[in-house]
Amino acid sequence: MEAILRGLRNILHRGGLAGLLGLALSLFQAPAHAQSAPGDRPWLDPVLLAAAKAEGALIVYSSTNEQEGLPLFKMFEAATGIKVQYVRGSDSSLMSRMAIEFRADQKSYDIVHTTTVNKVPAQMMAQFDPPEAKNIAANARDPSRRWYGVYANYNSPAYNTTKVTASELPKTYEEFLKRKDWAGKVAIDGTDNEWLKAIFQHYGEQKGMQLAKDLVATLNPVVTDGHLALARATGAGEYWISLNNYVNLSMNVKLAGGPIEIFALDPVALFFGQVGINSKAPNPNAARLAANFMLSREAQQFYAKFGRLPTRSDVQSNPPGVVDMLRQKNVITVLLNPDEERQWQRTFQSIFRQR
Repeated sequence: MEAILRGLRNILHRGGLAGLLGLALSLFQAPAHAQSAPGDRPWLDPVLLAAAKAEGALIVYSSTNEQEGLPLFKMFEAATGIKVQYVRGSDSSLMSRMAIEFRADQKSYDIVHTTTVNKVPAQMMAQFDPPEAKNIAANARDPSRRWYGVYANYNSPAYNTTKVTASELPKTYEEFLKRKDWAGKVAIDGTDNEWLKAIFQHYGEQKGMQLAKDLVATLNPVVTDGHLALARATGAGEYWISLNNYVNLSMNVKLAGGPIEIFALDPVALFFGQVGINSKAPNPNAARLAANFMLSREAQQFYAKFGRLPTRSDVQSNPPGVVDMLRQKNVITVLLNPDEERQWQRTFQSIFRQR
């Protein structure tokens, strides 16, 4: 105490009242590492945070792998003190589970994060207006306000750089028809109906159908199950070419050291990894806070570390320039409702599963 009093006398002697106020602030201010500087987290609304903390929990349904999803929500926990329960499943399994729980009137989850929220019946998703939505691309905002795009899911071919050189790559899908020598070395996921719809829209229905059939006849592509598995198999050289895949997954394998590169052709199909809020959310305030967090610069910068492509213009892709390169092509946003998805999936199977 004596030392503090001596310090006060010295400050009054040298700096007067301003110096005294400075010392007072330094004595009573919390340590810098325990605080966020103002503006660091614009998504963290204090009024909503208080309401969310009163609820005390957040339940997340997500198709994002645990290596990305768990650390992301640890960031949310650290910033808010709200405990997160993370439930991971495939898009299809989560959709089925959510439908069953809705019919049973169960308040089972708060937010869902998949590429299929736009296909969920409207009555199952709450309307909401996250402030951070103003910072994402217009086509990543649902006009009915039931989902928002957390990352952009662009589609393009990819190739193994130890099996194929850049000079060999086709510049259009028609040029694939000159590569009979690649037959059996090309693969595509069996659910790429968005890509097929973009092909039909770009080329026209008749020409698009003929092109798809000719690709199958020429390349004899292997139809795989799982986009991440396809990216890894292409990176491992099991397949030389992914006829189509999600760019962020090809980038994920590349960032892990795999010899894989994408090459964009017209058209580039685009849809989104989306976040939506359960209309029967047990913790609705925590849900709104978490959804806003997922659209934040902080969250999208984290996702970019894994090759996911941001929906915000103020977040750079990883590697840089990927989004700019893709946007030089004819990007077609494809958001299918359940009936359209079934129709396009039947068309896909009729082309790719019949030899």
